[in-house]
Amino acid sequence: MRGNQNNNAPASPQGGLGLSFGGNKGSGNAVNVGELAGLLSQSIEQIDEPKEIQIGRHLAAVLVGAKPLHPNAALQRYVNRLGRWISLQTPRPQLPWTFGVLDDEGYNAFAAPGGYIFVTKGLIDRMADEADLASVLAHEMAHVVGKHHLKAIQKSAQSGLLTRALATQVGGGVGGALSEQLLLLGRDLYSRGLDQSDEFEADRIGVTYATAAGYDPYGLLAVLQQMAATPGDNPAYALTFSTHPSTTARLDQLEQAMGQRLDAYANKPRIPMAARLAQATR
Repeated sequence: MRGNQNNNAPASPQGGLGLSFGGNKGSGNAVNVGELAGLLSQSIEQIDEPKEIQIGRHLAAVLVGAKPLHPNAALQRYVNRLGRWISLQTPRPQLPWTFGVLDDEGYNAFAAPGGYIFVTKGLIDRMADEADLASVLAHEMAHVVGKHHLKAIQKSAQSGLLTRALATQVGGGVGGALSEQLLLLGRDLYSRGLDQSDEFEADRIGVTYATAAGYDPYGLLAVLQQMAATPGDNPAYALTFSTHPSTTARLDQLEQAMGQRLDAYANKPRIPMAARLAQATR
């Protein structure tokens, strides 16, 4: 990796996340389900950045509600430093990019609008080196930059999921029923996955972010090859396999897109993941 990373990472696993339905208490940034439904009836271009971040906070709360953040604060700082360095290579470096490691032995990574990125501890444990992890983070950042999750939840809104949420809201209050419906919205999104075209795009664009950050452009190919060698019935990979295109299709699409254009950036020194984590978390 080249350059200096942004060191303004949270000091604790929860630091900087502010994850709860409706945002931090007293922040004035809460979005109730009626406002959320109104926002999602607009075109993507009409949803401004502050609202995008608020929507992302709701969805990030779903993820952290399902799986808590890993208690290792040093690990959280490391992933935040790495992610924030890569975020500077994206067209949206001004977003409040926030990264978290979920305390889950499964193999997965998630993004939410506005710059919320999560990876599982199980995924980190299976990364061969830092270039591989950088490629996964960059893939998720490409989803955020492309507003893929906003488009997906708009589809959910149009399918009536938010209409049902509105029907449960009594007297305009935000109560347990409302929170449950928001939970269902997020669970639907993350269990169903994004369109295949969005995943292929995130693969292609993510490679350019990781390469610009100084990493071997073939990191994502290595990750996909590892996935291709994993038995399809491995429970740790069940959600990843069910919510993404086939690994073979992703490899084919990515190899066609890359060709030999990035060969000049290949063969960079690779830092084994175990050594990097030992250095970063001691």
